[in-house]
Amino acid sequence: MAPDLILILPEILLAVFAMAALLVGAFGGGDIRARPILWGVAAFMALVGLLVGLNPPAVGTAFGGAFTLDGFARFAKAGILLGAAILLLMSEDFLRRRGLLRFEFPVLIALATLGMMVMVSASDLMTLYMGIELQALALYVVAALDRDSPRSTEAGLKYFVLGALSSGLLLYGASLVYGYAGTTLFSGIVAAAAAGEGPQLGLLLGLVLMLTGLAFKVSAVPFHMWTPDVYEGAPTPVTAFFATVPKLAALALFARLVHEAFGAIAADWRQIVAFLSVASMFLGAVAAIGQTDIKRLMAYSSISHMGFALMGLAAGTEFGVQALLIYAAIYVVMNIGTFAFILSMEKDGEPVSEIASLNMYSAIAPGRALALMVLLFSLAGVPPLVGFFGKLYVIRAAVQADMVWLAVAAVIASVIAAFYYLRIVYLMYFGAPREGLDGGMAPAQWIALSASALAMVLGVINLFGIEGLAAAAAATLAGA
Repeated sequence: MAPDLILILPEILLAVFAMAALLVGAFGGGDIRARPILWGVAAFMALVGLLVGLNPPAVGTAFGGAFTLDGFARFAKAGILLGAAILLLMSEDFLRRRGLLRFEFPVLIALATLGMMVMVSASDLMTLYMGIELQALALYVVAALDRDSPRSTEAGLKYFVLGALSSGLLLYGASLVYGYAGTTLFSGIVAAAAAGEGPQLGLLLGLVLMLTGLAFKVSAVPFHMWTPDVYEGAPTPVTAFFATVPKLAALALFARLVHEAFGAIAADWRQIVAFLSVASMFLGAVAAIGQTDIKRLMAYSSISHMGFALMGLAAGTEFGVQALLIYAAIYVVMNIGTFAFILSMEKDGEPVSEIASLNMYSAIAPGRALALMVLLFSLAGVPPLVGFFGKLYVIRAAVQADMVWLAVAAVIASVIAAFYYLRIVYLMYFGAPREGLDGGMAPAQWIALSASALAMVLGVINLFGIEGLAAAAAATLAGA
């Protein structure tokens, strides 16, 4: 069993540290220890993320093929761990000033991150479900972190009810797949799908239900209905977490499932993914135009961006997986910086999320306004910023897979979506003068905002090497 334990060593370390942090909080003074626990958890996750990314352990499968560690999993895990650590540090000031800094919060984030790490390495239906539920159960709780706020409680309840529905669909689909394939291992499922003249109807129905369950997790249309309300109602640090790291984990799981378990029937799932992609791009682009709350706007932005990411997956090729990983990595960085700014939006000590409050913000804080403008331009895909190259990669993947219609749809959706990003820039620089936001910002938030905006500019040189890392990761998953 020693080789198996070596492969899951990062998960073991994070689980033990999370449980130790929980005991320290429960028996060591409660919320008095919340701040050191948060910093400790963030530092530990960053350390594990660097170890996974820079000094990869052995590659292989564990527990009879139920758990896989390869280049694809390492790429996703490094992004998940580092992103979660940064988001924790960004959130500390916001939570502390509003009396929400409880020791349970970093522990729950660590457990959710552990579930995501299991998700991206899952090569068995049972492992897949265990990872998803470990992540989901922790996120249900943090969505309702502000127990005195009806909106936060409502957000937690909505997320729980619809998340339970998606988990039920996923589980029912997995049971159908198991019934027709006779195994829960991805390697066995792909062999069963390839056997005979074509896949059985029950296997295809199981595939559809599983993709439906995963579409809920990535907020893909038409399974997006929970996203705007949960993003708006949850505390802003929780919204920032929802909008970034879980999306990367869910996209990685999506890619692993369709390529490893259903790679033999790619023609069937590519149609489904292409539909999810187009619907998400256009609904997210159009619905965001009328939003007046920036958190709801970012929810629809997230839906639209998931449509672009799924376009790489719809290509069904190794380059498509590479484009998906590049897009997901860039998306996480852009959203971390944007939410660092949103966390700082307040007036007289109270959080503010109305877009109108940004009127002439450039006169109050020109540096922060400039950084946000860069991030918004990058989210819109304006060249030559890094966000443009993310969209260029997924469009190239669609064109190379002879899905030119999908690439054309992406360009049109991108033009529509540019409107609501540019509207915020217009308000910041040319809006009607009014008493808007305070000018303060916590150091961690300022660093995250500045670093992500700078990355959007400097990354045009070579994307910080992400292109090569993503290519190597994609080769381990979808390579011939």
